[in-house]
Amino acid sequence: MSTTLSAARVSSLLAAAAAGSVATHREAEGGGRRPLHVLYGGAHLFKAESPAKLGKLALAAFEAHAGDASTFGSLVGLSLDDVADELFARVRAKLHEAPIEAMCIDFEDGYGWRSDAEEDADAVRSAEALATSVAAGARRPTIGMRIKPLTADSGARAARTLDLFVTALLRARAGVVPPGFTVTLPKATSTGEVLALAAMLQDLEEALGATPGAIGMELMFESPLALVAADGSHPVRRLVEAGGARVVAAHLGAYDLTASCGVAAPDQQLDHPLCDQARTMMQLTLSPLDVAVVDGATTQLPLAPHRAAPGEALGTTEKLENENAVRDGWHLHALNVRRALAMGIHAGWDLHPAQLPARWGAVFAFYLEARAAMTERLARFVEQATRATRVGQVFDDAATGQGLLVFFLRGLACGAFDASDLEATGLRREELASRSFAKIVEARSSR
Repeated sequence: MSTTLSAARVSSLLAAAAAGSVATHREAEGGGRRPLHVLYGGAHLFKAESPAKLGKLALAAFEAHAGDASTFGSLVGLSLDDVADELFARVRAKLHEAPIEAMCIDFEDGYGWRSDAEEDADAVRSAEALATSVAAGARRPTIGMRIKPLTADSGARAARTLDLFVTALLRARAGVVPPGFTVTLPKATSTGEVLALAAMLQDLEEALGATPGAIGMELMFESPLALVAADGSHPVRRLVEAGGARVVAAHLGAYDLTASCGVAAPDQQLDHPLCDQARTMMQLTLSPLDVAVVDGATTQLPLAPHRAAPGEALGTTEKLENENAVRDGWHLHALNVRRALAMGIHAGWDLHPAQLPARWGAVFAFYLEARAAMTERLARFVEQATRATRVGQVFDDAATGQGLLVFFLRGLACGAFDASDLEATGLRREELASRSFAKIVEARSSR
């Protein structure tokens, strides 16, 4: 099997990771839209056809268990009955057209510990499958990978898997990194680990002919030490800045975090106060940077407990239990998604394609419920700002205008809104493309 990094180089980088290092400062760069979720799956299961297959499973779950528009709306917490039909139709369309926005080929918890030979083989095979998937040219999610932690006990294994995967992927693609490809580092607690991963990625890009910086990084915060260091400082920003411009997202590892703090298993939930504290710290610390905060996973999966034997049908009780299990899972997942949205966190994890109806139901409900009020406010803000600028006055609430604009940008991008919703605001699509309230006002004022 082909690797790129030398054993000596990996050894020196892991030694530096153990020693730690001081990060440099990083400023926000204002990038484009990030996916609103990531679907995790074990690397041993990933194939070129996996995105299409998993999308079909998500749609099948919706068709089997969503019921009518009113029922589905209540499951995902919709508060406006008059948009229930629209919500139902738009979620169904999303599940038809683009059910999965991002996936992660997982070599950590979703994969477990296997023999070195098996992980070597899965690293190469899954990378080649990803290359095949990208080459197919069909609309597909962005797809990345998660390695094991770069700690003393798993660092060498993580580095080898990374090397094998990236080497196979870039050789299959003549050095071209797939759009949106990232490497997720779990259990990050030191700048040394982040710097080591960034250095490995730089070496791989240089050796394999890739564009420098093309491979992104995502960090997982799932240890108390990643949030509050031994000296009492808050290392979240230091960890992100250690990865430089490569770092595009920071993930909450809710269950490892709560377990590390002594929370008993039954109480390790996304709505635990420790998770809220972690989300708040991540949001406040990373707000000046162009880094998405990503919520953790709902572990109660919406799966039917009963399956009919070949040639037989389920009884009435079993059918009811199946429906209740799926709908209960959807309801909890939707609650968690809405809770994150209320905190300004727009992305989160999904662990099974059957969770996607609840994910998109909750997201779309969030946008559709606020659409009327936001439409009126945005139209009024644009007019007020334009009028003030024309007469030489300062419009001093541009931040609110930008927030309203971003609301519609996100709603349109994910499919919750369509062209008619944009038309109602009085804005044109080319104006929205600027992604800047100030630029829209400036352009209108100069007419």
